[in-house]
Formats: sequence, structure tokens, C-alpha cells
Amino acid sequence: MKQAFTIGAFAIVTDSENRILLCLRTDADIWNLPGGGVECGEAPWEGVVREVKEETGLDVVVEKLIGVYSKPQNNDLVFSYQCKVVSGEIQINAEAREIAYFNAHTLPQNIVQKHLERIQDCLANNDNVIMVKQS
Repeated sequence: MKQAFTIGAFAIVTDSENRILLCLRTDADIWNLPGGGVECGEAPWEGVVREVKEETGLDVVVEKLIGVYSKPQNNDLVFSYQCKVVSGEIQINAEAREIAYFNAHTLPQNIVQKHLERIQDCLANNDNVIMVKQS
């Protein structure tokens, strides 16, 4: 049997005060990192740049791969990247009803828990790429 995976790519974007950019979804009362599904023919690092632009209006460059996360129950592979803003302005859109930077110690209670884990991995400033199974 051929196994098909979905691939996701999410960005951990920080500002000059080291606050983390989060988006409040329009379809649920939950904050998440900007990102989403990688399109056919697209590399994950290209997908994260496109997704951040679509969701926030910001142009970013990938600085570092933070981790690869497997979600075996959904057959998902997710790449988490540390990214830096190079241009653009935050713009509310159909995917995010609010976009804001948060201090790492005061993240919203209603954040996607898997994304919280990825933020913590980034803040640990480990030089090694994290490889984790997330349930």
C-alpha cells in the first residue's frame, strides 16, 4: 500500500523585542503560528514564505530549520522554521482576524498546543534540528 503524507510548514517570526508573531484564526477562537500546507511542487521552505505572506502580509526569509514534527495519526509531516521579516506590513485577511506579537512568557491561553511546543523548541536555541512525534 502506498503511503501518502501531507506536509505543513510553519514560521516562528520574532520582532526586534523577541516577541513571537501569532494569528487568531477566523474559523476558531485559537491562536497559531503562521503557516499551512505545502503545495504540490513546492519545497517546505518556499511554502512557509508563501504562507506567511498570505496570512500576515509580511515578507520573510527563512533563517533556520527548527524541527521536523511527525503527526502519525494524521500522516502529517510538519516543518518548523525560524524566520525574519524583511518587508511588508501586517494585514488582516480571511484566514486571520487578528495578528499580533506576544512575549514568550505571556502567550495566549488559547494557543494551539503543538505550536506552543514548537515555540519552546525554538526558544531553547538548540543548534540541533528537533525531530518529534506529536500526538
